[in-house]
Amino acid sequence: MRQVLYIILILLTVAAVGVGIAGRRGRLSRKPPIEVFPDMDRQLRLRPAQPNGFFPNGLSSQLPPRETVARSEPLQTVNGPVYAFEDAPVNTGRVTGTTNFVETNPLPVTGQLLQRGRERFNIYCSSCHGALGDGNGISKKLGVMPAVASLQDKRIVELADGEIFHTITLGKGLMGAHGPLVPVADRWAIIAYLRALQLSQLGSVDDLPPDQQAAFKK
Repeated sequence: MRQVLYIILILLTVAAVGVGIAGRRGRLSRKPPIEVFPDMDRQLRLRPAQPNGFFPNGLSSQLPPRETVARSEPLQTVNGPVYAFEDAPVNTGRVTGTTNFVETNPLPVTGQLLQRGRERFNIYCSSCHGALGDGNGISKKLGVMPAVASLQDKRIVELADGEIFHTITLGKGLMGAHGPLVPVADRWAIIAYLRALQLSQLGSVDDLPPDQQAAFKK
């Protein structure tokens, strides 16, 4: 019997010591947590644009060594080249410094861009939204996705290009995120082609330039 009591006392002592050191679960504390494996949470690093004696010129930020390869190529937007790491509308779909979506495609809309958008749309979008973007893709016909948004709906037609970019990137509802699958330039190409699809289904003669309208109104 005494042996059992000794074992219980030892267990209670160990538990009390553990609680005293680690604290109760969920309790707020200003003390740093006990880390058995720190997982490199605090590692040595150089702060950018700060003085540092490690390099001969005393700066932590250094120019790339000669003949090195750049980490990315810039996208040519209507406002000039933009790199992938920049906080720019072409990368975020939003006006820089705000939460507002950009209204129009930041890439120059050319025949080549539309052709690329058509290819990507047919690969990533048409299976659900249909070749015309009317929501009648093969997944709906097979009953896999009984409810698919029609991209010809007025609500979607009136969306800003940046909001469509945001939806393609992060997904919405049953639609998964395509950001990891479709590069930034291809997302904008899809949007450009989608606008052409919408115009082909919903456009009228009045959407043509004035000098071309006369030929269709005769």
